[in-house]
Order: sequence, then structure tokens, then C-alpha cells
Amino acid sequence: MLTLAILRHAKSSWDAPAADDFSRPLAPRGIAAAPIMGREIARLGLKPDAILCSPAARTRETLALAIPKIDTKHQKVLFEDDLYMASAEDLLARLRRLPKETRTALLIGHNPSLHNLALALAGSGKPADLADMATHFPTCALAVIDFDLPAWRDLAVRTGKLVHFIVPRRLSQG
Repeated sequence: MLTLAILRHAKSSWDAPAADDFSRPLAPRGIAAAPIMGREIARLGLKPDAILCSPAARTRETLALAIPKIDTKHQKVLFEDDLYMASAEDLLARLRRLPKETRTALLIGHNPSLHNLALALAGSGKPADLADMATHFPTCALAVIDFDLPAWRDLAVRTGKLVHFIVPRRLSQG
């Protein structure tokens, strides 16, 4: 069994108009949401062996705020330039190159690519979660998809089961 957790970066700030897209930091709402999602990842018992993260400022900040809540004793964090503007197809190709010993991976990046990737991979799951995810993938949303596959190279469209779709707004209301 393979598990992929897809985490969109937390809400970024548009208050610094001189900053380019790559350098945009998190907004106060994002700074509050990232640790909440980190706690949720820990509550779900997810222990990523590998973390793939876009090197953009907002993804790095999201990871830095979430990671203290996650059991990451054995993980490897990879900041990869190609993840910043990657398409869903590019992300799938990168996931297929994960080593076989990686059983749980956390991917932190950007929309629309993450949303498109999650939609492409989730072939089954709770109908309400699938419908919710189909309509939106907001900032700091988390999709957890399980695959009954022996290796990452076997990932294909609709081979996964969406086991969780979580948005921070619902957690902070709960």
C-alpha cells in the first residue's frame, strides 16, 4: 500500500506588490492554518518517508509551520525547482520516480496542478469527499490518497482511493 498526501500551500499574502510570485509569503490566515493541517496530518497517523516541496516561499513556510506537528523521524525533504510551475502530468511523472522503499509521500505545492493531480489519481472514495474535492481545492487543503500498488512507478490515472479530503476552515470550526 502506498499513501500520497497532497497539501496545497497555505493562504499567501498579496500585500507586497513588489514581490514576485515565487517570493510571496504567507498571509496571517495561512500562518494560522498550516499548523492546524500539520496537527491533522499527525492525527491521521501519516508519517511521510519523503516530502516533495516546491521551493517557493509560501510552500516552504507552509512546511516549516506544519512539520513540527508531523512525525518525520525518517523522512527526506526535497525542495525541487521543477515542482514550482509543474503541471499535474509533471507531478505524476515525479511521483513515479520515488524509491520503492517510500511508502508514504507528502507533496506540497500549488494549484491548479495539485487539484488536477488529485482529481486524476482518485478513482474511488467517499462520494461526498470526491464531490467536494471536484469543486475546489482551497489553500492548505489536504487530499490523502491510498494506492493498492507495489511501487510508485505503477501510479496511473484513477488507481487511487481518496481516503481524506480536509480543508482547514472545517477544522477550525470543529
